[in-house]
Amino acid sequence: MMSRYEEAKKMFAKYGVDTDAAIKTLEGIKISIHCWQGDDVIGFENAGELSGGIAATGNYPGKARNPEELLKDFDVALSMIPGKHKINIHASYRITDENVDRDALEPKHFQPWIDYAKERGLGIDFNPTFFSHPKAEDSLTLSNPDKEIRDFWIRHGKASRKIAAYIGEQLGIPCVNNIWIPDGYKDIPADRLGPRKRLKASLDEIFSVKYDPKYIIDCVESKVFGIGLEAYTVGSHEFYMSYAAKNGICCLLDNGHYHPTEMISDKIPSLLLFFDKIPLHVTRPMRWDSDHVVLLDDEIKEIAKEIVRNDALDRVLIGLDYFDASINRIAAWVIGTRNMQKALLHALLLPSQKMKELQDSGNMTELMMLNEEFKTMPLGDVWAYFCEKNGVQSGTEWYEKIEKYEQDVLLKRN
Repeated sequence: MMSRYEEAKKMFAKYGVDTDAAIKTLEGIKISIHCWQGDDVIGFENAGELSGGIAATGNYPGKARNPEELLKDFDVALSMIPGKHKINIHASYRITDENVDRDALEPKHFQPWIDYAKERGLGIDFNPTFFSHPKAEDSLTLSNPDKEIRDFWIRHGKASRKIAAYIGEQLGIPCVNNIWIPDGYKDIPADRLGPRKRLKASLDEIFSVKYDPKYIIDCVESKVFGIGLEAYTVGSHEFYMSYAAKNGICCLLDNGHYHPTEMISDKIPSLLLFFDKIPLHVTRPMRWDSDHVVLLDDEIKEIAKEIVRNDALDRVLIGLDYFDASINRIAAWVIGTRNMQKALLHALLLPSQKMKELQDSGNMTELMMLNEEFKTMPLGDVWAYFCEKNGVQSGTEWYEKIEKYEQDVLLKRN
């Protein structure tokens, strides 16, 4: 392996690319890995089926049914992912014996997550859960015309921010607190402005409490539509980007939450001019927001390129968001996270400064040639060395461990 890496190192050095520096940089990038891939977004409330325009399709055996199983499965996934990362959790994943509703959640209900993260050197990101709840049955939460229901969700938003700030303080790593709501209508609404007025007022109330930005990074997330909410989404991109810019919070970009021809790789450099930080939810939409497992495809590479070549690794906060119930859930975690890392490595191994100079000088022919040449450069050899250096297997051998764990553990859950 070392000889192959040394040969690849020479090939990249020919173009002024330092592979050792690329590996060192990649080792410092924390990816926020979503806990909900492990149990199909069910959570620990025994709430039943998903609602709010969300669906996890498939019935692969062995999904986690409780905190112990989910954390055990996540440990298996982490053992096959290079580096130290973050775990992203929803409020519906509280761990407690108390019968507590979402508007009364407290930091203590997430202490087991904090302890788990501390023991492993992980960070935690947080999301209030505005779906799969009796008070969200009509998919109207913070914009609901019913003040009593709206107030319930405002209390939940406030409670979630308090929890996130506590998590960030306890771990010494800022906790991204992301608000996404399903609110919208199946058919053409008579009033588009009213729900957005109510949403704005609700958000104003939620963000009225101030926390130290060392501990919490507040953000809001838009979506173009959801299942059963095809005609109108209250929290549109225009609404949230404007709200975030005006109120000094972040606008999270989920690459499954836009029209099929919109690419967030093109949005990132624009937002970098106006926002201090840009949180991402990286997924793989197939015709719509289908949340397929992240592959090493063109858009993932373009997202990574925009982060790396704009020197924004400390400003773009990379999280994953997909849930596939049709394949081994642990393998889905590993495949998706490693592909995000591979995309970042690919970007780190490009002669970005040279390419910018070619563009500025109008030499588009040589730029095209370089882009094409680097598609077949030995990324795999550098990746293999990176994995070996971080104590995980680089090829397909790790999958044998997944298969054994499936036989020994997962299949016995059914």
